Amino acid sequence: MRRASAVWAARCGAGSPFPPRGPAMAEPGPGPQQQQQPPPPGPAGKEEAAPAAKKRRLAGGERYVPPPRKLSTGVSFGAAHFGETSYYFEGGLRKVRPYFFDFRTYCKGRWVGRSLLHVFSTEFRAQPLAYYRAAARAGRLRLNEQPVRDLDVVLKNNDFLRNTIHRHEPPVTAQPIQILAEDQEVVVVDKPSSLPVHPCGRFRHNTVIFILGKEHGLQELHTIHRLDRMTSGVLMFAKTVEVSKRIDEQVRERQLEKEYVCRVVGEFPEHEVVCEEPILVVSYKVGVCRVDPKGKFCKTIFQRLSYNGKSSVVKCLPHTGRTHQIRVHLQFLGHPIVNDPIYNMEAWGPDRGKGGKIDKTDEELLKALVEEHRSKQSLDILGITEEDLNSSAEGKDCGDSSDCTKPVQADPSSENSYPAEDAQDPGKNDTAGCPLNSDANLETLESKELNSCENQDGEVGGKGSGEKDPLCVECKMIRRDPSPKELVMYLHALRYKGVGFEYCSRMPEWAAEDWEE
Repeated sequence: MRRASAVWAARCGAGSPFPPRGPAMAEPGPGPQQQQQPPPPGPAGKEEAAPAAKKRRLAGGERYVPPPRKLSTGVSFGAAHFGETSYYFEGGLRKVRPYFFDFRTYCKGRWVGRSLLHVFSTEFRAQPLAYYRAAARAGRLRLNEQPVRDLDVVLKNNDFLRNTIHRHEPPVTAQPIQILAEDQEVVVVDKPSSLPVHPCGRFRHNTVIFILGKEHGLQELHTIHRLDRMTSGVLMFAKTVEVSKRIDEQVRERQLEKEYVCRVVGEFPEHEVVCEEPILVVSYKVGVCRVDPKGKFCKTIFQRLSYNGKSSVVKCLPHTGRTHQIRVHLQFLGHPIVNDPIYNMEAWGPDRGKGGKIDKTDEELLKALVEEHRSKQSLDILGITEEDLNSSAEGKDCGDSSDCTKPVQADPSSENSYPAEDAQDPGKNDTAGCPLNSDANLETLESKELNSCENQDGEVGGKGSGEKDPLCVECKMIRRDPSPKELVMYLHALRYKGVGFEYCSRMPEWAAEDWEE
């Protein structure tokens, strides 16, 4: 019987007050039912009690701050996490029932000496100040595990903040995760497109890690390599740290062979093509890269497999592992992936970036990409939100958040804990006209209404069990669901080979020689 925990390093961003635009929270607890006590240690490691500190005398009116607790780094997922909510399926999509969720963090160094209200107004502008006042009245904001009564409280070093939010996750494809192989050392799956590997941004339960834990009982898995959210195919997990380290060594020594297949625009050359153009990140927030002499060295070998008169199926052998490497190199060669939501867009100009010709500044390019997706109501596919675009944290990018590919270990006991990945919000593409987003409406909510969302019976998921929240902007919105077709990009990890192992998946349907759109 498999052990009931899953170890994974995850980012903790989400579409709510703390995580989206500011520094990372530690991996949160399951929600308001756990508000009264500090989060318990996960099964992967026990929390070590801090040595008893001598309590100095406080000056009149001075606020006491308890010493920080030493928490285990990394993240442990177990039954309590998997039971936070449930799935349902609709229109070819896997959806997550909204649920209550806690984000936690210790006070950041730059917050010390500032009021909580000032921090909210300058760093967490996705919500109006009236929201935070209403959240405080509802008991959802806690400082050192005590309800925040006054948002003018001045923050001190080691203050511990907890924020309970109503969490909505974007839908993903309903295509099941196929297990290709499993033994005592590894689990190998065929990942569907649109699924992040691990919790990040607004994704938590709609991730490979949570689906494997909830539906297959596969827990305590360690990442070996990564796949972009929109890329499908072979994905490996180690069952032990030792196996993970062994294969990591093969990755560092370039002993791991990776083979991808994709469908690109036009007639790709019949001969082998080698592309060694350096790649530079344009925006971590949007997740856009381009060829640039100042970029990092990359090498990809391409070989055409078939051509149907309109598009070509191409085998891709990346020799380096840069962000969006295959997609950027194909764009440079003039053969972008047919349905690439970033690199095959009109925003790149008439040549769509062929040969590195863009004729736009990076800022102009990003604006054009956003506007093109906004006009199509497809910011969800791009992986950003209106809140992201309007946030004061513009330019504070810290990772390739659009694809949720980089797990991070968060140490909440450290003042310099990792910043959160810029929150991805594929479900948010139209925030206008929400009546709850006005200060007046939030200020007039009665305490009875605010507390009506609390799940009194301890159940999670299901009608009447946390699915509606009077404070939640998302609950008042009607969004267009993406179609299953929109959630598929024609890039697939076909084969992974290392010392002593080789795993392959079937060719996707769109890679058939006679396939037509």
